[in-house]
Amino acid sequence: MRGHDRINTCLPDEVILEIFRHLDSKASRDACSLVCRRWLTLERLSRTTLRIGASGSPDLFVNLLSRRFANVKSIHIDERLPVSIPVQHGRRRGDQSKLSALQLHYLTEKTGSEDGQFQSESYCLSDSGLNALADGFSKLEKLSLIWCSNISSLGLMSLVQKCLHLKSLDLQGCYVGDQGLAAVGKVCNQLEDLNLRFCEGLTDTGLVDLAHGCGKSLKSLEFIHNKGVHAVAQGCPLLRVLKLQCINVTDEALVAVGNRCLSLELLALYSFQQFTDKGLHAVGKGCKKLKNLTLSDCYFLSDMGLEAIATGCKELTHLEINGCHNIGTMGLESIGKSCRNLTELALLYCQRIGNLALLEVGRGCKSLQALHLVDCSSIGDDAICSIAEGCQNLKKLHIRRCYKIGNNGIVAVGEHCNSLTELSLRFCDRVGDEALISIGQGCSLQHLNVSGCHQIGDAGIMAIAKGCPELNYLDVSVLQNLGDQAMVELGKGCPLLKDVVLSHCRQITDVGLSHLVKNCRMLESCHMVYCPGITAAGVATVVSGCVNIKKVMVEKWKVSERTKRRAGTVISYLCVDL
Repeated sequence: MRGHDRINTCLPDEVILEIFRHLDSKASRDACSLVCRRWLTLERLSRTTLRIGASGSPDLFVNLLSRRFANVKSIHIDERLPVSIPVQHGRRRGDQSKLSALQLHYLTEKTGSEDGQFQSESYCLSDSGLNALADGFSKLEKLSLIWCSNISSLGLMSLVQKCLHLKSLDLQGCYVGDQGLAAVGKVCNQLEDLNLRFCEGLTDTGLVDLAHGCGKSLKSLEFIHNKGVHAVAQGCPLLRVLKLQCINVTDEALVAVGNRCLSLELLALYSFQQFTDKGLHAVGKGCKKLKNLTLSDCYFLSDMGLEAIATGCKELTHLEINGCHNIGTMGLESIGKSCRNLTELALLYCQRIGNLALLEVGRGCKSLQALHLVDCSSIGDDAICSIAEGCQNLKKLHIRRCYKIGNNGIVAVGEHCNSLTELSLRFCDRVGDEALISIGQGCSLQHLNVSGCHQIGDAGIMAIAKGCPELNYLDVSVLQNLGDQAMVELGKGCPLLKDVVLSHCRQITDVGLSHLVKNCRMLESCHMVYCPGITAAGVATVVSGCVNIKKVMVEKWKVSERTKRRAGTVISYLCVDL
């Protein structure tokens, strides 16, 4: 019978709730909630995660949401995101008046009178909003308060006293204070993850109270502070993740971490300007389970410190060295000899690390899957050839401004690393078509960036188009020798292409662009700034020919009025006046 509701009469609430939980997009969930009142109620019950902006009227918004979604366990609030009370399209007049009455009641409750209500309305999340959040979401397990600068220790104390099941708390950029942090330590006995980066008002006292309170459960801690590391190390024996961005931390603090945090698996040290190899030696000696290590701008570390890590942390899988100018070839050689399980290596601005280091990594680290090299002026083709021959499971290779790396190294990658899916060679002047021909013959890339590699032309990109049918991202910006012929082959061979960057390619014209667009029906973004051969007609072709297009970046004067009317929301202008 037409109009008969077979679903609601046959399916119990539990089945519909389970179906809603398997919906992977917010749009699908919102659409289901509009079917009928029952589905609206059940959809609200199925929601476990909310993302809220904290600028506009966040206190009122939190109050409204807390009445609608009873089973939320994870909330992300960010003051950088805007929020406003949802517009009630198609609602009856009575419902709209209820919303206005609720807003008036809430503001009157805050201010004590109806006069001046708009002047008194908070445009940042305040302690009142935090209190409403605690009252409405008692099942909360994960909370992020990013740059919510208007909340204080009082609001945080009220929150933790009511949300007893918190396991993850992100307070980045908030004014926490020692009292608030002490309350977190005292009440949140199940807390595992805590982020205190850029938090003001903290001293050693607060960190000591935190460590004494929830130190036994805390597994991840991230903060930018130069005090309290001793207290955290002594009070958090189960700590697995520690990220520190400190200036004045000394060796004694890291010695405490090495002696106490024996379960540590991830350690990230940013901008450490006072500690030396002594601290890293203690970490290597005590943290035997360490798997992920980041050393950024640690100026007084040398090869000896890295050798201590290699000797003591045999399970290391991820290593990033960024701007540590005293670490050289010998330190990384020791990693290659000892850390056989290394899967990802990133070397950024490491001028003293040379070919011999990567030769040893190629011999010893057979499981390496990702290699990142940025401004490593002493690394050349010999090193890349060794990596290619020894690490044949390599999937990601990102190289930027390493001017000694040329065709020979990349040809070896194409010959040996058949699992490679991501290749980025930005501003590598010695890499040309020969390298990409080898890659096209040996690898099936999904991501390719050859921006600024001036020797690459049509032949190289055509080889990629013929050999990499699964390519979905391509950046060929600043390639002066690239023309329409390559665009034709890309259109034929890469139908899955979604993102393409053609900026500063002077020889590509509307003709090549039309061939690309004709066959790449999944294209979502196209950057073509400073391409003199592309005119308003080419821009119109992209906009009209790609049904999935979401972003087109081009000069403003190349966009016709008709194109603006047709797709004004997807067009971005890099330079307005040119």
